[in-house]
Amino acid sequence: MPPRSPRATMKDVAALARVSPKTVSNVVTGSAQVSEPTRQRVEDAMRQLDFVPNLSARTLRNGRTGIIGLALPDLSTAFSADLTHAVVQEAHRRGQAVQIEETAAEPDREHDLVSRARAHLIDGLILNPVRLEDSAVEHEESLPPVVLIGEVEQTRTDRVFIDSRRAAEEVTAHMLSRGARRLVALGGAEHGERATATARLRLQGFRDAHAAAGLSSAPERELGVWPWSIGGGAEAVEQLVSAGVEFDGIVAFTDSIAMGARHALHRHGLSVPDDVLLSGFDDVEHAAYSIPPLTTVGFDHHDYAVAALDLLAARLDDRSRATRAEPIAHRLIVRGSTGDPGAAPRGHRPA
Repeated sequence: MPPRSPRATMKDVAALARVSPKTVSNVVTGSAQVSEPTRQRVEDAMRQLDFVPNLSARTLRNGRTGIIGLALPDLSTAFSADLTHAVVQEAHRRGQAVQIEETAAEPDREHDLVSRARAHLIDGLILNPVRLEDSAVEHEESLPPVVLIGEVEQTRTDRVFIDSRRAAEEVTAHMLSRGARRLVALGGAEHGERATATARLRLQGFRDAHAAAGLSSAPERELGVWPWSIGGGAEAVEQLVSAGVEFDGIVAFTDSIAMGARHALHRHGLSVPDDVLLSGFDDVEHAAYSIPPLTTVGFDHHDYAVAALDLLAARLDDRSRATRAEPIAHRLIVRGSTGDPGAAPRGHRPA
């Protein structure tokens, strides 16, 4: 049997990329800014040499495992898949491994993950709690490095978020401008287990748009959905139809909910957008390829992942620094599910 080739070292990568070993370390760990051309040379050299960072050696040097945790409520949703992909890709670029967990919105699972981080089995945790009152973040006396993603507002940990209230107002205002007057908020809930932080904020934005237009939203058209999934969206529309609720538009609080709503509307012979306008939230990949393409609120999932990992790295370096809340820009993406943007809105079309 031929002798095994020696494992490539950081010095080997540095020599091939024509940089210092420190620069290679910066690329691997993400601990310092490196220009894009230099980063590309280092990553090309790592691939050529089949270089694998020695995480165990790093642990001995700095007391870290090189592993972070990512915990989301429901890994089956399209948004969770997109976000997990973005986090894993960016973490890998920084030389980190990601342990992925599903909390199923159960507080006990969050407490277990926080305990693992506190015991140094992982370096830190990116967590997406659905309600602050149930979250381990609210009830644990001491917290390891944790970054929250989503709309749970608190000051104990760093967090990354989008302005869900403003985004929901914008998409609702767009649908009102298209002539809808009996809009349904699919996913909105103020009370009970369905009243997540995100649901409350998006429902408030839905109401803000109505108030700005001199209208009021009807309670029977504000429907909680659980889970926030394709099946949940379809079931919610079935409830609306069974209850005889009149509606001409649906503001779904996720793209998955919107896809389920679209399926149920089709079953009842209702066309999108001719009979019912429809919008979603998150701009997951299949939103652009649905029939018709889905109007939605979009934001850069990669930027979201980068911001979360940056905050976690900063917290690992300095646990005493003040907490930060990092907003991520969003945009309204208008597609066919709310009608041809060039056409006249409902009620204003020429006879």
